[in-house]
This record gives sequence, structure tokens and C-alpha cells, in this order.
Amino acid sequence: MHYELMASMMCANYGNLEKEVRELEEAGIDSFHIDIMDGRYVPNYAMSLNDLCYIRKATEKPLDVHLMVEHPNNTIEIFIKNLRQGDTIYIHPEAEYHPSTTLQKIINGGLIPGIAINPGTSVETVYEMLRIVKKVLVMSVNPGNAGQMFLPYVGEKYKRLLAIKEKMDFEVYWDGSCSLDKIKTFAPMGVKGFVLGTSLLFGKKTSYKDTLKMIRETV
Repeated sequence: MHYELMASMMCANYGNLEKEVRELEEAGIDSFHIDIMDGRYVPNYAMSLNDLCYIRKATEKPLDVHLMVEHPNNTIEIFIKNLRQGDTIYIHPEAEYHPSTTLQKIINGGLIPGIAINPGTSVETVYEMLRIVKKVLVMSVNPGNAGQMFLPYVGEKYKRLLAIKEKMDFEVYWDGSCSLDKIKTFAPMGVKGFVLGTSLLFGKKTSYKDTLKMIRETV
């Protein structure tokens, strides 16, 4: 069983971002998750383009860029040109008139296309896009803020997506309220990666290295 652990960098200590990136990399994190919010699609602002560019230069690890913005097609080229092959961009289908057009730009830019599915978004409404994307980021909380409670009904959505992922050729990823018990339950079921935030990784007394070691030894 192989799964990926991704660091939610909006939860990092921005007093010394260089140190955070270095310690996470040394601890064995698989990728860095970058949340971009515009204050419109979600009622919050998170990381900036400058944060993304800094982290991209500071590490050789892949970046997973989660765009929580209205009409990402208008600015997608800015993000594409500041990323590299092997990086991922997720968009929210509800945020765009023609999301498949935006996804095609991501593909043409040599990046991995993904969609993020909100708790209230059904699998049926994104079904056709599952043929285009390589990653599906399932939100187990409403997007916009860290530290929210897990919404239990989302568990059924994971199971439905896992049942069709091989046929449609995509992988399923977890974002939001990611505790150890969620990884223990859903990693063996086939969830490919987990975004780690304040529930498990950041703001703890345990070092990043010890936390990631504990997860991998437990699961």
C-alpha cells in the first residue's frame, strides 16, 4: 500500500518559511499543498502567488496548487508559468463557466490536471470531467478555513469515487480535517494522498519528522 502525505502550507509558520520547508522536506513529506484563495469563491484569503513562487524555488518536491478562486481560467497562465512538470493544479468546477477549458490549459502547460470537490458537490455533476483529470481532491470540510470539523457524509463520496477511479483513470486525494484515524481507514481503501494540516501535522509539540514517521509506521 502506497500513499502520499502532503503538507498544507497555509498552516505553516510564516515567521520562518524557509525553515518550515526545509524541515518538512527532511522529514520526508511527499509534496507541498498550496491553497490560493481570492476572498470571493471562499470567504477568506490564504497563500499568495509570491508564497507559491518561493516554495517552488526552495524545494525539488512537487507542489499541489489548490485554486479556490472565481473564474480560474482568467489567471491560470500565471500559475502555470511559475510551476514545473510534475506539479498539480486543482480547480473547483463550480467556479468556472467552462471548467474543461481551464483543465485543458493545465494539460497543455505540462502540469497534472485536478478538480476539487466540495462537500455539497455530487459525483454526478463532475462525472464527465473525471475522464479528463488525473487527480480528484475531495473536500471533507467546506473550503476556506483550516481547523474545521469533518463532515461524515463525505465518506460515502470517497467510496463512490474509489469504486470508479481505475475505470476513469484518476486518483483520489483527501483534504480537510485529516486525522490519523482517517488515514488508517481510507488509505487501505485506495485514497492516494492526504493533505495534513492542523489536525495532525502543524502546531504540535512533536517534530515533523516524528509525526510523519509515526503515521507511516502506524498505517
